[in-house]
Amino acid sequence: MKKIMGKKVTAICAAVFMAASLMACGSSTATSSVSSAASTPAQSSAADAATSAAATSAAVTSAAASSAAASSAAATAASGASTAAASGSVIASGSSALLPLAQAAAQDYMKANPNSSVVVNGGGSGTGLKQVSDGSVDIGNSDVFAAEKLDAKSAAALKDHEVCTITMAPVVNKSLGISNLTTAQLVSIFTGKTKNWKEVGGSDEAIMLVTRPDSSGTRALFKKWALGGAEEASNSALETDDSGTLLQTVQDNKGAIGYVALSYLVNAQNVQAVSIDGVAPTLENTNNGKYKVWGYEHMYTKGDGSAQAQAFISYITGSDFAAKLEAMGYGTASKLSSDAVSAHK
Repeated sequence: MKKIMGKKVTAICAAVFMAASLMACGSSTATSSVSSAASTPAQSSAADAATSAAATSAAVTSAAASSAAASSAAATAASGASTAAASGSVIASGSSALLPLAQAAAQDYMKANPNSSVVVNGGGSGTGLKQVSDGSVDIGNSDVFAAEKLDAKSAAALKDHEVCTITMAPVVNKSLGISNLTTAQLVSIFTGKTKNWKEVGGSDEAIMLVTRPDSSGTRALFKKWALGGAEEASNSALETDDSGTLLQTVQDNKGAIGYVALSYLVNAQNVQAVSIDGVAPTLENTNNGKYKVWGYEHMYTKGDGSAQAQAFISYITGSDFAAKLEAMGYGTASKLSSDAVSAHK
C-alpha cells in the first residue's frame, strides 16, 4: 500500500513539474513534450494527474465566481429593500408639543429620501391617538401614554415609540413682572380661585387663563405634574391646543397665562417662562430631577406600522438627527438622572 501511495505522490509531483515546463516552453516544444509523455506509462499517469489538478482548480474558480455573484445579488436585493422602506408616504398627527420636532425631521428626511413624502399635522394627542387607532394616519404623536386617552383594547393594539422627553413651562406676558410662582399659587390660578395678579405679588391686573381642550396631551401632562391632578378652570373663549396661537395670545394680553412645551420658548422673546418653586424650566433642571413638569414624547403605530412609518421613526430617533433635538428644546431620555426617572414612575 505504501509503495502504491509513493508512486502516486511521485506521479503528481511529476505532473506539477511538467505543467510548469509546458507553460514556459513554446507551442512546438509543448507538443513534443506531450508526445514524449504518452510514450511511457509513468509519464502518462503524470499527465492524467496534471489534467485532474487543472480541472479541480477550474471548478474551485467557478464556485468562487458563483459565490461572488450570489453575494452581489443579495447586496442588490438588500439595497432595493432599503430604498423601498425610504420611499412612499407617511401621515402623522397629534401632539402640538412634538409638532416642531416632527416637522423639522420630516423636512430633513424628505431631503435625504427624495422619493418619500411625510405630512405632519397637529390636533392634540387625543386626536393623533384616535386617528392612528382607526387607521386614518400612520403615526399618532402623543405627550401621554395611549392608555390615558384610549380604551384598553385600542391602546393595546398600538406600539409605543418613545422619541424624546419634553418639558412644559407656565408662560406669562413679559411686562407683567412675574417670573416665579409656587405650586400652590399655580394651582390656585389655574383652578380659577386666584383672579388678580396682585394676589401673588404682581400688579393690579386681572388674570386671563388661556386653556387647552380635553384632548390635549400637553394639558394632561401639565395637570398631572404641575397642578397635582387639579382640574383647570374652563375658558372656552380662550381655549386652544395650538401652542403658537397660545403664545401670541399671552404676548398680546398683559394679564394672560398659559403653558407650552420648552421647544416653543427657544426663540420666544416676548413672553416670560415662569419658574415653579424657584426652579427654572430648563433641560438641565429636567435631567437632574429638580424640575418635575416633563414627560416622554411618543410616536404610536398600529402594530409595527408600515415600513415607511418605521423608517421615519428610525430617522427621528437616529444619530443623524440627534444634534437638532436638544437645539430645539427637546431632551434625550439617556440624559435623565435616576432621580428624574424615579419621580415619574
